[in-house]
Formats: sequence, structure tokens, C-alpha cells
Amino acid sequence: MSAEIKILLVGDQEQSKNHLRGVLNSFEKVDLISYRDLKTELDRLAPDLIFLIESDDESAADAIEYIHVVNPMALVVFIAFSQNFDVLKSVMRAGIKDFFVLPDENAMLYGRLDSIIQMVYQRKKQLMETAVTSQSFKRGRGKIYSFYSGKGGSGKTLISSAFAQTLKFESTAQVIYIDLNLHYGGAEAFLSITSNRSFADLMPVIDELNESHIRNVSQVEKLSKLEVLLSPRDAEIAEHLPEGFIARLLRTCRRSYDFVIVDLPVAMNIHSYAALEESDKIFYILNLDTPSINTLKQVEGLFQRLGIETEGRMEILINQVGKENEIKPSDVKNIITYPIAAKFPRDFKGVQAHINKSVPFRKEANEKKLIPFAKGIKKWVVQMVE
Repeated sequence: MSAEIKILLVGDQEQSKNHLRGVLNSFEKVDLISYRDLKTELDRLAPDLIFLIESDDESAADAIEYIHVVNPMALVVFIAFSQNFDVLKSVMRAGIKDFFVLPDENAMLYGRLDSIIQMVYQRKKQLMETAVTSQSFKRGRGKIYSFYSGKGGSGKTLISSAFAQTLKFESTAQVIYIDLNLHYGGAEAFLSITSNRSFADLMPVIDELNESHIRNVSQVEKLSKLEVLLSPRDAEIAEHLPEGFIARLLRTCRRSYDFVIVDLPVAMNIHSYAALEESDKIFYILNLDTPSINTLKQVEGLFQRLGIETEGRMEILINQVGKENEIKPSDVKNIITYPIAAKFPRDFKGVQAHINKSVPFRKEANEKKLIPFAKGIKKWVVQMVE
């Protein structure tokens, strides 16, 4: 049971967080953040249980209200260090499940911990059962998957758009695809969409952005009903996108869709960085040649310098696998430490025909005749949603 519960500790005092982490040492999924990071990390971490530690500088009541807005299903337990009636009264009104005053109530916390975890588990189980009964796809709710490669021409847009369309065909999930190639776009060609609207049209309403705004701007791929937010395809507009715009866009999408699929450009900028930070998974597209592997090593160094966490988040997609490759997939396993999520065959004839005609790879859910590349994408997607 404990392996299924995601716990988040929020506090500004490292000593207090480490003490509480010791109390929870039997749990695998425990994250520690500060109050300052709550607004940027809560969406991505999506915890089931939150321990909010009293802060001298931050309002606990405001933090609790924010948690209830972003993640209303999470249970909040408040940890105080003094018998301050006014503080405890305010957090109770804000909607906490329980509170403990440490160190006086250390034993009480240990004693109640099992019942709190049981409550979280039962609540989570009930939500899953309700989701199944209503035939709503809940398993992947709020997941952001970014597709990235440091080398141009790797097939990033091709794979990400095919993945998004196939995911829509193979599940009941609400899926939105976002093309973050700000200067030139590309997704519209692979998905056969023609429109002058883009996610840049959301700039005037970014401070009150909601699902209705997004649906008013998004385009629908006719065959799968996949929703798509197109790139502005304009360097001048790209330069005027404010810092924080992409983060807000992704967080709103996370609350409204089961899966948010993001196609990132090769160039690293504040918008790409924001998308990578918000992502639950980073799928890195790798070709089987020496320049591609060298570029991956450079990307690793860049991610490390920027503080982008890759452990448990980044997986490799090997593209254009064929007999003529000098480097084999088995060789890659000896070079990189990241798990290989999928391998796609070299299918020049089949892929090029679809690209030249500007038509998607899939036309219907139970399509019989698929080209080898589309079969590879379908196999991967089916494994993910099972």
C-alpha cells in the first residue's frame, strides 16, 4: 500500500523536513520542497498526501487554499511547532485533515500515521473505481509528456504527433498536443491541419486561463478528434511570449486533460526549459549514429547545469532502426543509462508517402493496414495504456 501513495513535504526549515522524512522512511515516494516551490512543483508532483510544515515567513492558510485549488483530492496534514491557537484555527478553516504540534506530539503522529495512510489509500481506490464505473480514463490524468532531441532531423515531431494521435485512438483519454516549435511549427503538416490560430492567441487571457479558453483556440484533428495547440510559426511573436507563459499554459492543460503531449524545439530557451521542468516524462529521440550519441552526451551535461532532473523521468526512443545501422540498439544499452522506452523501424517508403501527402498515419481506431512505423507507435501506446 505504501508504495502506491505519493507524499509531499512542504517547509522552509531543512531540519524539520529531514526530521519528518525520517518518520516517513518506510515510504518510497516522498518529495521535499519549500513554500516558494509549491506553485511550480505541485502540479507536476501530484501528491496524494501533503505534510505542510509551519513557516515563520509564509502563510500556511494561503498555501492550503492553493493546494485545494490545484489538487483538491490531496489530503493535507499540518505540522506546527508551537501551540498558536490563531494559526491552528486558520489552517483548520482552510481545510486540513489533521494537525500535530511537534515535538510534544511525536508519539501521536506515529500512532495516527497508519490510519492517515489508510484513509488516503481508500480515497485513492474509491476515485479509481469511480473512474472505471464512469468509463472515464483516469490513470494518466494530468500527465505531461515532452518529446525532445538535441539533434535536428531526429524525427521528434513525427514521433510525437503520431504518438498523440495513436493515444487518442487507443484510449478514452482526453489528449492535447502542443507544438512548441515557435519559429517554424511542423505539427500542422503531419496532422493535416490548416489554421491561423495558435496558442499565442492565449496571451491576453493568460492570467485567468481556463479550459474554455484553450478549447476556443485549439484545433481538432478530424480523424482521431485529437486537440492540437499549434505554434505561432512567427519569430517576432516568439520573442514576445512572456516568461512564465508556457508554465501556466501547461498547468492549465494538466488540470483539463489526461495527457498533454509537448513537441519541443532543439534550441534551449526559457520556454523549453519551463516545459521540461513541468514534464512528468521526457522522451528523448535518438538515432543510431555517432553524432546523435555525442549530442545526447552534450544534452546530459546541459540538463545537469540547468538542474533538470532526468533520473526516473527521461527515457530513450530509438528511431530508424534497420539492418544498415552500424550501431545496434544493444550497443546503445552499453553507452547510456536511461531506459529504452521503444524502438521504431526505418520505414522511409511508408513514412515519406504520408509526409508528402500531409496526412496522418492513422485513419481509424481498428485500422488493419498500417505501415511498419505506425505499427511500432501503436505497440508502444497499447503497452502504456494497458
